[in-house]
Parts: sequence; structure tokens; C-alpha cells
Amino acid sequence: MKRILIIEDDTDIAELERDYLEAGGMAADIAADGEMGLAQALEQDYDLILLDVMLPGTDGFSICRTVRQEKNIPILLVSARREDADKIQGLGMGADDYISKPFSPSELVARVKAHMERYDRLTAAEGDIRGEVLTAGELEVRKASRRVFKNQAEIVLANKEFDLLAFLMEHADVVFSKETLFDRIWGMEPMGETSTVTVHINRIREKIETDPGNPQYIETVWGAGYRFRKKP
Repeated sequence: MKRILIIEDDTDIAELERDYLEAGGMAADIAADGEMGLAQALEQDYDLILLDVMLPGTDGFSICRTVRQEKNIPILLVSARREDADKIQGLGMGADDYISKPFSPSELVARVKAHMERYDRLTAAEGDIRGEVLTAGELEVRKASRRVFKNQAEIVLANKEFDLLAFLMEHADVVFSKETLFDRIWGMEPMGETSTVTVHINRIREKIETDPGNPQYIETVWGAGYRFRKKP
């Protein structure tokens, strides 16, 4: 049975999330403050973390950043704040998704299941392709170990950043729309959330491009989407 950690200080919301997740066939633990949630996230094994942004003790952004340095499991941020800046900050910290309150409990369960299923598929696929390496110019992506190097120096990418870069490299010179990339990488209908793709592309460029403002690897095809250039 999949185990979910809910880090949420609002008891009513936390219990509602737990009830719906358990009805969906999952087990869920609740941590009522940031420090307790961070300790549980690092010390115990969970399949996904559902993380409120505004928490007493330690805020959700800090928890997300710390957990991402140690674990590669899906992290979904939940917040009543709808500002794009908050979404960008959360995704930049390594979160896999950002869900705004109020939300439909059934949609929440659907997103949780979609992220865990995609993570399981990726993990299984990596087991079948041990040692596969993608290269382009100075860039090297090792799929089995999920590590990225440029000029032999390692570059640290968040979970979805790695998935997105590897997908584009595997389909070099093919143009993909933001909607298609969201469907392939996040495993669900975009529902107007294609800005998530833009945020991740920009973060990847900041890490792999010599000049992010004039990218050599990930090219924007205006009006169409993005394309990875095999020969930058």
C-alpha cells in the first residue's frame, strides 16, 4: 500500500485529505507543523508528500528544498496563495506540482495517484536501461543514476527537471507543445497549468546553458513549443 505524508496545520483540511486518500486505497500520516513534518519526511519512507506552504515552525518551501536534497519522491505543494510567484518558487525548490486551495478532493486524489504512477513507471524503466547515457555537445545525462554532467562537472536537477530534459534529449529535434510536455512528464491533462512547463524549462536552461538568454540546447519555437537541439 502506498504511503502518503500530509504536512498540514489545518486539522480539518488534513483529515479531509487523509480520508479521501484512504478511500482511494492509500495510507496517510499527518504532521501538524513544519518541523515535525520535515523530521518524518526524512526519517520515514513515503511514496509522496502532500505539503502545505504556510506552516508554523518551518515553511513548506524550506521543507521542499531540504527533502529534495535527500529524496526523489514526488512532492505536491498545497496553498491558498494563487500568485504565480509562489508557484514559481515552489517549482524551483523541486516540487512536482502546485495545487491551489480550495480544491476538489477527487482532483487531489487523482493528481496524487498520477504522480505516484508516473514515478513508478520511471523507476521501472530505469531498471531496464541501466547504463544508458544521453549525450549532446558538452552535456551528458545518465538515466540509470539520474545524474547530469556538463564538461564532466555535475549539475543537480530537480525530479521533473531531469525527466523533462531526458525526454527532450531522447526526442531531439522534435518540437513539443507545452500541453504535450505537461501530459508526457506530469502524466495528466494540463488544465491550464502549462506555465509549469515554462518554469521548468527556464530552470533547466539556467543550469545547463552557458547563456540562458540565448540557449543552445533547448530552443523555443515560437507559437509551437520547445525543441532540444542535438548539435548545439
